[in-house]
Amino acid sequence: MAEQELKRPVPSSNALTEPFWEATKQHKLVVQFCEGCDKLVWYPREICPDCWTMEGIEWREVSGKGRLHTFTVIRQAADPWFQQRVPYVYGVVELDEGPRMISGIQCEVEDAVCDMRVEAVFEDLDDDWTIVQFKPA
Repeated sequence: MAEQELKRPVPSSNALTEPFWEATKQHKLVVQFCEGCDKLVWYPREICPDCWTMEGIEWREVSGKGRLHTFTVIRQAADPWFQQRVPYVYGVVELDEGPRMISGIQCEVEDAVCDMRVEAVFEDLDDDWTIVQFKPA
């Protein structure tokens, strides 16, 4: 199947994650913040995992800067669209503000190293979807 025939998979969204995806369209990275215990929360949840409150959880913009905590090199992707792009780096980014996110890392496989500084980059897939990945800072 030719590359132009393959459609890139897109994330799914629901009421809980919608603010995150709306922020990415504006090229902003947001995570939840719990006013009850003054902590950032990632991944999106209805209840704070630290103080168990359902009140006072809001979305806050973060810097998008951090470090590559750990990573793997994908050499065999399940989806045909991604299979055309192997090998690529997929990792855990520890944001400067604390939370860890999993994401694609836009760098050559041989350049990936734990603890390297990274920053968020946004890719507009279409009018409905913008995804966040990270690249070396």
